[in-house]
Amino acid sequence: MSTFKDVFKRDPDVTASAPGRVNLLGEHTDYQGGFVLPTAIPQRTTVSIGRNGTAEHVLHSANSHKTLHVPVGEVGTEFAPYLTGCLTLSGVTEGLDVFIQGNVPSGGLSSSAALEVATLRALRDLYALELDDVALALRGVKVEHEFVGVKCGVMDQMASSLAGTDTMLLIDTRSLERRAVPFPAGAEVLVIDSGVPRRLAESGYNERRAQVEEASRLLGVKELRDVTEVSALDGLPELLHKRARHVVTENARVLAGLGADATAFGELMNASHASLRDDYEVSHPQVDELVALLQGHADIFGARMTGAGFGGAVVALARSGQATAAADAVLWRYGPTGRRVVP
Repeated sequence: MSTFKDVFKRDPDVTASAPGRVNLLGEHTDYQGGFVLPTAIPQRTTVSIGRNGTAEHVLHSANSHKTLHVPVGEVGTEFAPYLTGCLTLSGVTEGLDVFIQGNVPSGGLSSSAALEVATLRALRDLYALELDDVALALRGVKVEHEFVGVKCGVMDQMASSLAGTDTMLLIDTRSLERRAVPFPAGAEVLVIDSGVPRRLAESGYNERRAQVEEASRLLGVKELRDVTEVSALDGLPELLHKRARHVVTENARVLAGLGADATAFGELMNASHASLRDDYEVSHPQVDELVALLQGHADIFGARMTGAGFGGAVVALARSGQATAAADAVLWRYGPTGRRVVP
């Protein structure tokens, strides 16, 4: 694979990286002030930057072998908004050469957040920005909202900026308080890419967010985080009731997962998938098939879709030492489109 020097014929001024993440519990709750339990994955995105002395940004993706030229102050197209959003919000007024490469799979593992966090880390180093890890994550969220057009919550960027691979990170997405939480004893995380492209993820995500915001408005609460009993949702229109029920019960599942043993945690993951499939309606038939195969394996405690949905990745909690063998057995039955990501 090419390097910054191969493309731009000199060394970069700065290089930084950031990991993708997988979320074990707490899906589609972070834009309603809820609780989430992500962990970082080993795969990372790396961004190298160098000043070019022009009024144009030159953006090169080693993965897609594509170079984009964007005038300073403009947003650009394709993958450019993720980068130019970071540059604009960081006050960059000079032309930069930006080289990106990585192995974070797209589809539920926050490849976009890893790109934003890595870019912002590089800019922090290049310009000595006073930007701590939380402020950096929030700037990444702003990039999504204002430049990419996805009204995401804070989990993905917070996890990419702050999480490690050896624990889960409990995040209160309202207060931004967080703490490391150990994985259930005797268990390890397994991530499989379903091979289903997330064609409706962005439009569906924004639609679901609008629906739960309307549910909150009708209930007279700031966010569904303030609702703890499903009975409080009575009176909502049927569709909004389903959407809100997912958020309320998912928050409860995250809190129930703290300190749960592997069997109980797995059951919570199974219930989370059913809720995402039936109440939030963000799954996909092939993803459901893969989840069911995992849930039926003797060495899997539980499994669920992860990420925005409509395709993408699946996460499972496997018996320690058995994740690879379980994945191989499941993928043999699932078919050639799936592939193991972690471990």
